[in-house]
Amino acid sequence: MDTFTALMDGFTVALSIQNLLLGLLGVTLGTAIGVLPGVGPALTIALLLPATANFEPTGALILFAGIYYGAMYGGSTTSILLNTPGESATIITAMEGNLMAKRGRAGPALATAAIGSFVAGTLATVMLTMAAPAMVEVALKFGPAEYFAVMVLAFVTVSAVLGNSPARGLASLFFGLVLGLIGIDSQSGQPRLTLGIPELLDGIDIVIVAVGLFAVGETLFVATYLNRIVDKIESVKGSVWMSKSDWARSWKPWLRGTAIGFPFGAMPAGGSEIPTFLSYATEKKLTKHPEEFGKGAIEGVAGPEAANNAAAAGMLVPLLTLGLPTGATAAIMLSAFQQYGLQPGPLLFASEPQLVWGLIASLYVGNVLLLVLNLPMVGLWVKLLSIPRPLLYAGILVFATLGAYGLRNSWFDLALLYGIGLIGFAMRRYDIPVAPTIVGLILGPLAETQMRRALAISQGDPTVFLTQPISATVLAITAAVLIVPRLLKRRRAPASTPLSTGAP
Repeated sequence: MDTFTALMDGFTVALSIQNLLLGLLGVTLGTAIGVLPGVGPALTIALLLPATANFEPTGALILFAGIYYGAMYGGSTTSILLNTPGESATIITAMEGNLMAKRGRAGPALATAAIGSFVAGTLATVMLTMAAPAMVEVALKFGPAEYFAVMVLAFVTVSAVLGNSPARGLASLFFGLVLGLIGIDSQSGQPRLTLGIPELLDGIDIVIVAVGLFAVGETLFVATYLNRIVDKIESVKGSVWMSKSDWARSWKPWLRGTAIGFPFGAMPAGGSEIPTFLSYATEKKLTKHPEEFGKGAIEGVAGPEAANNAAAAGMLVPLLTLGLPTGATAAIMLSAFQQYGLQPGPLLFASEPQLVWGLIASLYVGNVLLLVLNLPMVGLWVKLLSIPRPLLYAGILVFATLGAYGLRNSWFDLALLYGIGLIGFAMRRYDIPVAPTIVGLILGPLAETQMRRALAISQGDPTVFLTQPISATVLAITAAVLIVPRLLKRRRAPASTPLSTGAP
């Protein structure tokens, strides 16, 4: 089945009444979530995991993908009107967009962000459509040693590279790996780290950990430390439509931002922060209006916002083709797949083609729905910013509690939820990223299985990971990802460091 035929079959799935309504619900909910400060797509999907446990998998994943894309759109509204970036990828949008709003140009800023998101999201989804089958062909050549090496690369990139501190990221990863070991050992049948508690024999439910870390922990942190901030919302004055000059200054940044964002998002160590800053630097260098940068330049909103949305689509490439999450939301998406007994990767394209291509087709539909929703309904999204934060946080905790208890009607799950939530609160307080914990919990058991298979095939020879060409190459890339940034940082350090003048 060629790519075009598979995509057309995917549109048949995505445009069914049920899935179309779920997609519309997802993008609407995602936009609203993106607008609300302190609430992101990872938290929302984590909250909805228990509620969608009995959903048909394709519809639930279309809902989650809509939330993911919608939150990228909605985050620009908060950044521009409130100067509060919901995540690090929207820092640039907050810088230039809020300055435009202060100058009475909030409408054009919101318009270039929305249209740029549509352009970038659509083009990046086309690239995803073309790149995914090629990645699948490569991944089909992987054996146990290669899969283990790729998972090691995912561990390193998510924990040691994307966070502010490699040590904290690795600590979070090892916490997740330990959680993944709890339960019955698949080979020996012996209980591991269960502490004699019968409820732990089946392991810790991924949903409990995800909701605890992202919903309970994040909400407790925001309510404790960020509730004292007084927000000033800039009003949307005049028309939200762009002038002819605004269009002329925006369309090239949209295309350049897409070209920068998608490759970075598709790389295991890419993320969405680097391409947005790179896009901003590019537009600042190429602009014909350098005097406006730092005072509210429309190019400084158009390019980074396009790069952010293109990177979001790019992150789905390693997730769908290799089963590797490269960020917090992608990690929660992976846990959503596993909730339905599905493991993203090359075999999923063969075993569940309608699900995969229906999901990809829903991204095209979702982009159109988002463009229709965002600009005409900007007044509604602005009103969401006036929701009292205590009510918002209380609602999130209530939904988290009901969802966790509804999984098995177990008090132990509730105790575990709030225990992990307090750990998540402490991690957030001390700037320890929570995404590596989820990645370690999900990929840890899979990595253990692949390592054992590779060692069994090689009759216990550990050099199998270095003698297989693909595995050795991936491990070399992993070492380079760890070592090269530190070498470059040392080389950039001042050469003339003051030395002690004490006696030899």
